[in-house]
Amino acid sequence: MSTALPLYAQLINLFAAVILLLAFAMLAQRRVLLLIDLFALQGFTLFLSTLVVAVKTGQHHLYWSAGLTLLLKVLLLPWILHRLVRKLQIKGEVEPLINIPTTMLVGIGLVIIAFNVALPISQLSHTITRGTLGIALAVVMLAFLMMITRKKAITQVVGFLSMENGLFLAATSATYGMPMVVELGIALDVLVGAIILGVFFFQIRDQFDSLDIHHMERLKDN
Repeated sequence: MSTALPLYAQLINLFAAVILLLAFAMLAQRRVLLLIDLFALQGFTLFLSTLVVAVKTGQHHLYWSAGLTLLLKVLLLPWILHRLVRKLQIKGEVEPLINIPTTMLVGIGLVIIAFNVALPISQLSHTITRGTLGIALAVVMLAFLMMITRKKAITQVVGFLSMENGLFLAATSATYGMPMVVELGIALDVLVGAIILGVFFFQIRDQFDSLDIHHMERLKDN
């Protein structure tokens, strides 16, 4: 006779499923500002998931991880990205390289692959979050798909940040997160990288009067 999952396990699985759904929503989103809002919502869900794991396991460094996630992924980085979009006067609509229905079908295929790849790995893990490893890998692959199917540089940056969310979820799923020193280093790298990319965006806009990466590809060909 099967036993029901504990409440904490149900919450962790629920938050992981929401993170995956938000990854699909980001993949289908054409408007830049809404894309950033979805990234912030994904970060907030990751914060809640990490907080539940911290409370259940008593891993104190996970409280710091949850706090960093809330500060960077929910508050600071979305605020920086919103300011960049407004200052650069980026148009609301973003045309993907592949149409949305085809992209979503490819995304479903990547999720199936991710679950099959993660299954033997999760069986070796003894953490309470091992069931979310397949979802974490799927989020990474969907974020990578978003990066390669978008023309605008800023949407590719959001895809990169979403990929980092998936990697963090995978680390939490497999080993209850990374050492605190590593997490602080990554958080600082992500923040500095966002600032540098902001400067880079202004340089691209000044040179090409657009943030479409195809302009740079034509320049390379010439």
